Amino acid sequence: MNANILIRQFDAGNDTPSVTALWRAVLGYGAPHNEPAFVIEKKLEVHDGLFFVAECDGAVVGTVMAGYDGHRGWIYSLAVKSDVRGKGIGLRLVRHAEAALARAGCVKVNLQVVETNKGVVEFYRKAGYAVEPRISMGKLLKNERGQARSY
Repeated sequence: MNANILIRQFDAGNDTPSVTALWRAVLGYGAPHNEPAFVIEKKLEVHDGLFFVAECDGAVVGTVMAGYDGHRGWIYSLAVKSDVRGKGIGLRLVRHAEAALARAGCVKVNLQVVETNKGVVEFYRKAGYAVEPRISMGKLLKNERGQARSY
């Protein structure tokens, strides 16, 4: 199957329903700011060309998003359909994102994994990533309706 996989740019006109369904099934984030349609909309607003899908026989079977701020690169939203896992698709998506980041001048890539997702930690270790002694912190700047919070 791996030979039949095409890694390509996300196409909003065709891929949104498939990607939304995949993320709901695989990532399962419950927070409003992680709602797939919202995430896709916001990613497309930055026009950075760092949103990729894996396609097999015309169907989306995986995704990865990357970001680069000129200092560090980030990998986000790696997702592969459960029935095609273990076939190298996730690794191909990661390598594709890494290559795109490297072409942009990125020298280091970071990512975050939910602490309880031990299987994914092992996947990334095998892909060359290491756990770094950091604490991840976050803050919502807008409420669930997209309205700015007052500070």
